[in-house]
Amino acid sequence: MTRGLVVGNWKMNLDHVEAVHLTQQLVSVLASRPAQHVDVTVAPPFVDLRSVASVVEAERSLISVAAQHVNDHESGAFTGEVSVTMLRRLGVATVLVGHSERRSLFHMDDQLVASTLRAVRRGGLDAILCVGESLATREARDERSFVRAQIAAALGALEGHDGVTVAYEPVWAIGTGQSATTTQVAEMVDEIRDEAARCGYAAARVLYGGSVTADNAAQIATEGRVDGFLVGGASLKAESFAAIVSACNDCYAERR
Repeated sequence: MTRGLVVGNWKMNLDHVEAVHLTQQLVSVLASRPAQHVDVTVAPPFVDLRSVASVVEAERSLISVAAQHVNDHESGAFTGEVSVTMLRRLGVATVLVGHSERRSLFHMDDQLVASTLRAVRRGGLDAILCVGESLATREARDERSFVRAQIAAALGALEGHDGVTVAYEPVWAIGTGQSATTTQVAEMVDEIRDEAARCGYAAARVLYGGSVTADNAAQIATEGRVDGFLVGGASLKAESFAAIVSACNDCYAERR
């Protein structure tokens, strides 16, 4: 890939006032440290989407806005859910699909992930497909076939061969402070790229998510051979998130 991608997943944090403040800080910090080789995206909670998009638009920032989830139906009796059309009208460009927390806490299985992915692409938005294994799966040494199956189930149902990024997030490393080793990341990235190519997505970017910090980002990007990051907790502070963006940008500048 010629450009990296760093995504900040704010999860269920920050009300719309706090979200506006953080976005303004990010715009300012990133403007002072231009990332010429990296695309930057933030994924706020639903209630913050329009506020964040408005700041980005007003500041003419290159930051793009993503949603953390979407329903696979266009409309109907789905209380509490939102559709792709609703997101698009808010200025959202990308949707996270199948995040590990959606899979584990809200029982989102491979079939629903595939259906949601189809809805996102059919609606003209880009998608970040999240895949990853639990600690039990890794200890059973079944992580490679498990992740390949997740990718095949999701990408195999799609038409077209663009608009999808794959984020590898080992469940055992999310929010635990225990990042996967660069060897583990590199091995899984190779598996993901191979399976994505088999499904017709050879050009898909592959991100890593799981306790990413400003201290480990450069090493993971270089030795793990990833195209960027899906960042959780470290994305809630402008300086730490910008440092991760800078680390990724430096790696891509060297690759050129």
